[in-house]
Amino acid sequence: MKTLLAAVLLSAVFSCSAAQTDEVSALLRRGGDYLEKGDYDRALADYDKATQLDPRSAHAYNGRGNAYARKGDLDRAIADFDKATQLNPQYAGAYYNLGIAYFHKGDYDRSLAKFNHALRLGPQAADAYNGRGGAYLYKGDLDRAIADFDEAIQLDPQYTGAYENRGKAYFHKGDFDRAIADYDRAIQLDPQAADAYNGRGNAYGNKGDLDRAIADFSRIIQLDPQYADAYNNRGVAYYRKGDFDRALPDFNRAIQLRPRAEDAYSNRGNAYARKGDFHRAIADHSEAIRLKPDYIRAYKNRAMAYEAVGERAKAQADREKAAELERRGRKP
Repeated sequence: MKTLLAAVLLSAVFSCSAAQTDEVSALLRRGGDYLEKGDYDRALADYDKATQLDPRSAHAYNGRGNAYARKGDLDRAIADFDKATQLNPQYAGAYYNLGIAYFHKGDYDRSLAKFNHALRLGPQAADAYNGRGGAYLYKGDLDRAIADFDEAIQLDPQYTGAYENRGKAYFHKGDFDRAIADYDRAIQLDPQAADAYNGRGNAYGNKGDLDRAIADFSRIIQLDPQYADAYNNRGVAYYRKGDFDRALPDFNRAIQLRPRAEDAYSNRGNAYARKGDFHRAIADHSEAIRLKPDYIRAYKNRAMAYEAVGERAKAQADREKAAELERRGRKP
């Protein structure tokens, strides 16, 4: 999904002198420049000053909300976006930003409500369709998600993120060929689009084309050596090819980059088990379970490792725990 909207650079200012109006406008412009450069603290300082000079500037609050959001302070961001919509109920961009902020908090229902409001105010907004599609996607409503991504692409045929997101929706529907076609288009539009390579690699992997999958994950690592999922996914592809010695270093690197990656621990545990190192396998599956206590697959894999070292009671306990979690509807 696209990042939060950049702050609008011109503000509607009320009850200010001409000099104050000029100063507020200058602060908003400079704050926007700082946002683009990633200097969020300086952006915040400028937006703070703008809100002090003109407490009725919706754009100042929206800009400050963007700065808070980019620093990961979503609650403060939401408070500022709310203030912007109170000051200007027709401010579609602030509603869009609220949709994005709630999306990142995992509150997809509120996210949808804000995107809907943004679209009522600005029905030609490709960003808002893409954002709403993302919320539908994470709620599991894949058909509505695809419809929104279709609309975003129709409005903006060069919208890389919409192709990526539609590819993800097709992937989750099991339509890997359509997913690959969308990822291909995203990569044509932006050859540096690491997420598109990752999505396409996963689609190739699910089609059994492991060499192409490995090529895509390797390309990501060239583009962004800190991309943890690329190492984990390439490790899985090597594992499926039976190349456990190549898989293990990739899982190691994924864990170094993302120490709370329960899937990488579990995957490494499986690789150790296939090499006959069951005690290391148990340790890795145990760590995966510590990080995600309802991780069904890790319980099942640890059970097999316990069985291999003669710990039958522990193996049975893990199988029972996995069965209990399945009965409770937990995901694997």
